[in-house]
Amino acid sequence: MWARIVAWAKTLRRDALTVWFATRHPDTPLIAKVLAVCVAAYALSPIDLIPDFIPILGYLDEVILLPGAIWVCLRLLPPEVLRHCRDQADQWFADRKGKPVSLAGAAIVGVVWIAILLLAWRLWVG
Repeated sequence: MWARIVAWAKTLRRDALTVWFATRHPDTPLIAKVLAVCVAAYALSPIDLIPDFIPILGYLDEVILLPGAIWVCLRLLPPEVLRHCRDQADQWFADRKGKPVSLAGAAIVGVVWIAILLLAWRLWVG
C-alpha cells in the first residue's frame, strides 16, 4: 500500500509540473490555460492557502483540492499537448532540476490571507 501512495505522489508531482508546462504551450485552449495558470501558481507556491499546522484541514488542499484541480486541467488539454507537456515534465525531473517555485502564486496566496485577515478584523471591530 505504501508503494502505491509513493507512486501516486510522484505522479501528482509530475502532473503538477505538466500543468505548469501547459500554461506555456501555444496549443493549450484558453479555458485550460486560465485554469492551469491558477492551479500551477498554487501548486508551485511555497505558501499554502490552508496552513499545514491546522489539523485535518491543513492537508485538505494537498490531498483533495490540488489533485482534483490538476485532474481537471489535464482533462481539458488536447492529447498531443498533454503528451508534449508530460514529456517536458519527465525531462525536467531526468535533468534533476528542482521543483519550480511560483512567486506569483505565493503573492496571490499572501494577498488572499491579507484580505481574510482584514475582513475578520473589520467584522470583529465592527
